[in-house]
Amino acid sequence: MARYLIRRLNLFLATSLVLFLVMFIVTSKFPVEHTFALTGLQSPTSQELAQIESDYQLDSSQLHQFFAYLQQRLSGNLGISATSQNPVIDELTAVLPASFELGIVAGLIALVLGLPLGVLASLSKHKITQHTIMAITLTGYSIPVFWLGLSLSLWFGVQLGWLPISGQINLLYDIRPVSGFLLIDTLLSDSQYATSAFIDALLHIILPAVTLAVLPFTVVVRITRAAMIAIMEQTYIKAAEARGLHTSIIVLRHALPNAFIPVLKNLGLMLGAFASYAMVVEVIFSWPGVGAWLVSGIYQRDYTVIQGGILAVALIIIFLSILIEVIHTAMNPLSRKELYAAN
Repeated sequence: MARYLIRRLNLFLATSLVLFLVMFIVTSKFPVEHTFALTGLQSPTSQELAQIESDYQLDSSQLHQFFAYLQQRLSGNLGISATSQNPVIDELTAVLPASFELGIVAGLIALVLGLPLGVLASLSKHKITQHTIMAITLTGYSIPVFWLGLSLSLWFGVQLGWLPISGQINLLYDIRPVSGFLLIDTLLSDSQYATSAFIDALLHIILPAVTLAVLPFTVVVRITRAAMIAIMEQTYIKAAEARGLHTSIIVLRHALPNAFIPVLKNLGLMLGAFASYAMVVEVIFSWPGVGAWLVSGIYQRDYTVIQGGILAVALIIIFLSILIEVIHTAMNPLSRKELYAAN
């Protein structure tokens, strides 16, 4: 297992190195001064220009420039935003928790609703139930996320007035950031309005989280259904049925844990699409996350923000993909058997 983890770590490092190389090449192609693309300084003084040339080795070969660029980025120097004149790393750390919070809530919604529906679709003997569930998932998979987000905003936010359609919390609440996750910070707050702030934050996250959860929800339902149909025909399931175990015990204790393994694998494969959907959702609902921040930087041609956002999103996707693969290997008995046999 240790060798396998070392190989996954090496894969992460190699993929990250390729990512930095691509960003280094792309940065040199931006239609602006190279120093401005690297640092965000529009009119650097002669002293600042000399410091930039020294930090990024601009007078050296391309190889030395790349390693200097890599060193600066890994040290947290992402330049400053040309729009706000604030360090990009500070803006990035400020918007990352909101994106993580939205993604976690959406993922939980997809799993909590998708797994039971997938099990129901696989075990139901009624064709109407099976076809209804599969039609819902196919419809959800086919609906464009921007149309879904705008429709939900129109129905539940504008016409019915049940839910807020923009932002993360009402501006009247002043919540001191502790963890960066607003739902947690409202619970940790010692304000007399902490409960009201938590409810308000919960109402704000419902529409964007539901919109973002539709894609993984449909995948979870379809993969769970296919996996459960195959697993329920296995010999050990038939043996459990022959012993007289109740269907619910067989499903929860024996079938569903094994059916979750391919679900986990497919969730790892769709992280890129999930991140793209999240960017659209954040823009639609004015959610203060990385996606909305990155899109704003693109519109304003803020090249340091574009670099910082792309690097952060890509590194997170790479890390989570490898992490999910490791968890999948640890959960899957067949993968563990092959792993130990290889060692």
